Amino acid sequence: MGKRVALVLAGCGVFDGSEIHEASAALVHLSRGGAEVKIFAPNIEQRDVVNHLKGSPADETRNVLVESARLARGNIQDLAELKASEFDAVIFPGGFGVAKNLCSWAVDGKNCTVNEHVNSTLQAFHSAKKPIGLCCISPVLAAKVFPGCEVTVGQDKNVDGRFPDAETASAIAELGCKHICKNVNESHVDQANKIVTTCAFMCKAPLHEIFDGIGTMVQEVLKLA
Repeated sequence: MGKRVALVLAGCGVFDGSEIHEASAALVHLSRGGAEVKIFAPNIEQRDVVNHLKGSPADETRNVLVESARLARGNIQDLAELKASEFDAVIFPGGFGVAKNLCSWAVDGKNCTVNEHVNSTLQAFHSAKKPIGLCCISPVLAAKVFPGCEVTVGQDKNVDGRFPDAETASAIAELGCKHICKNVNESHVDQANKIVTTCAFMCKAPLHEIFDGIGTMVQEVLKLA
C-alpha cells in the first residue's frame, strides 16, 4: 500500500503563490513513488496579487485556496481540515506564496509569524514523528517553528551567481537552526526531526536539476514514512 501524503499549497504562481514547477515536480515524484496524495491550502486572502507578465502588483484580491485549486485540478481541501493522523507525511512546495501567505517571511524575515493552520499542521506531523518535506523557501517554516532543526536552502554564499538569496541561510542560523549547504540536485535529511529539505528555485539552475533535487526530497520523505 502506498504512503499517504498531504501536499500543502500557497496559491498559484511563483510571485504570489506556490511555484508551479515545484508543485508539479513533487506530484510527479510522489506518483512515481506510489504515494496516495491529497492537496490542501489555507482558506485565506493572499497577501498580494502579482501580474506575472509585468512583474508588478495587480489591484485585485484572490483567495489562496481558490487559486491553489488551479494546481490541484479542483481536487483540494481547506488546510483547516487536514488531520495528521490520516497521513504518513506532509510536503510543502515553495514559491513566494509560502513567504507571503503561509507566513510573513517576505515582509518580516526571521521575525515572521506563521499562519495558525500551517503551524498546527507542522506541529502535528512533528509530534507524531512523521516526515515533513520542504523545498525552495519553505524550509524557513521549519526553521521558525522548530528551533534547532537542520535545513537547506542551497548555499550560504552566492556561488557563481547561482544563489542570489544566499542570505536566507544566515537568517535561518539566527533562528538557532543549522543550515546545511547542498547543491540543487541534493536534499538534506534532518534525521532527528524527520525534516527533508532541498533548495529548488533558490538556485538558478536548469529545470531538470531542480526536478531531480525535488525527487531526492520526495524519495527521502517516502523512506522516512
